[in-house]
Amino acid sequence: MAKKEKIEFPKIDWRTFSPNPVIGVDEVGRGCLAGPVYAAAVIFKSEALSDMVTDSKLISEKRRDEMAELILQEHHVGIGFATVEEIDELNILNASLLAMKRAVEKLGVKNGHVLVDGNKKIPDLRGFEQTTVVKGDLRVAPISAASIVAKVTRDRLMKDLGAQYPHYGFEIHKGYSTPVHKQSIVTHGPCIAHRRSFAGVKEYVR
Repeated sequence: MAKKEKIEFPKIDWRTFSPNPVIGVDEVGRGCLAGPVYAAAVIFKSEALSDMVTDSKLISEKRRDEMAELILQEHHVGIGFATVEEIDELNILNASLLAMKRAVEKLGVKNGHVLVDGNKKIPDLRGFEQTTVVKGDLRVAPISAASIVAKVTRDRLMKDLGAQYPHYGFEIHKGYSTPVHKQSIVTHGPCIAHRRSFAGVKEYVR
């Protein structure tokens, strides 16, 4: 059988985009059965950390926590989210784009160039140029930084939800569709933190 060719995703220099400021945006939590979807928007104020950041999924939890604190100290960050209720009402794609829009708005800037992870531009984001970047969290440093901050922020919330709803193990799987999580929904039914429009949850709403 032919060996599968590895696809390379070359780095992109965010400094080449205009107008300024250049803003990296990413979301986390789209594939979960529970919890809000979070997004972060990052404007680099200097070269600090630009060679150190990468996709949050490739970094250990301890390292992500450390990096998130450094990003928040060194750079300009906005954080937004969409609630479970908004996810169920709008669908997960639209809720993710809403969270990203809110993250950009939290920066308090009126224009610039937004580099969005993925292939969908953010609707109704007036005053900004937008460029979508597939695998942007691997390729564009401000998007990588946004992915780290968004994941750390959401993971902390899911740990809090784990303490509130101890049957489900949110502090371990962060709301993702693991066998243990799915079985806990079968056994206990969904809690208020679950996305009731999602397969794997809606079948067990009582």
